[in-house]
Amino acid sequence: MEASASARRPRPPDPARIEDDVRRALAEDIGPGDATADLLPAELAARARVVTREAMVLAGRPWFDACFRALDPAVAIAWHFEDADRVPADSVLCVLHGRARALVGAERSALNFLQTLSGTATRTAEYVDAARGTRARILDTRKTLPGLRLAQKYAVRCGGAENHRIGLFDAILIKENHIAAAGGIAPAVRAARARHPRLLLEVEVENFAELDAALAAGVDRILLDEFPLEDIRRAVAHVAGRVPLEVSGGVSLERLPALAATGVDFISVGALTKHVRAVDLSMRVFW
Repeated sequence: MEASASARRPRPPDPARIEDDVRRALAEDIGPGDATADLLPAELAARARVVTREAMVLAGRPWFDACFRALDPAVAIAWHFEDADRVPADSVLCVLHGRARALVGAERSALNFLQTLSGTATRTAEYVDAARGTRARILDTRKTLPGLRLAQKYAVRCGGAENHRIGLFDAILIKENHIAAAGGIAPAVRAARARHPRLLLEVEVENFAELDAALAAGVDRILLDEFPLEDIRRAVAHVAGRVPLEVSGGVSLERLPALAATGVDFISVGALTKHVRAVDLSMRVFW
């Protein structure tokens, strides 16, 4: 990956949500006090720098900064890259200057946020790159780390993909169990429209009979679940642009180009946030 400025900078979550994430992380790590950092003189100042050992897409600066500022509000952090930048291996991401106790005390929590969210963004960028040149847009799912959904969904946007629904409250996805309980697609859609007329309404279908039922019900989007590749092509031709089509299930990076080439509008990928490998980062403190 080459270093470059992202064409669009995603907006982070509300600062209060970020501070809440950071409070929980620091409380988990520091508890009643940092027994090791207490060995350092209270006013001792130090410098530090963070380096990435691998190419990456940066994500998580607001969480990283908030960790250090929670322990030292006067800490100075000079970033060399912005969130959503593609960063070459062995790059210095940032340089810090502040109280030594704060630098060593917040280090692990800050790096945990940065390496995990950058890992999410980096993986996302691979999927986005694999679909480039097609109409397909990559979406995330709700398969996120507990308590860090907004953070990971921000990282997905840093990687160039888009968010599906944030939770169970901001869109409706009628799946197999809902259909069975309601007595069919049509009654399930009618009930959903009556209760939540302004929410996006999507129906998951498993065969062409259900696809036709969803079309007849007038849904906003149709999710093709576990359709074979040839059936996805047939579904795209059959729907002919009347409703956006989304594909999910068994979406690997190797299979993605073929899926994107079918002409579907969206491909949702649980692996963006579920199968996360943290980026390899290092922080060195200098006295």
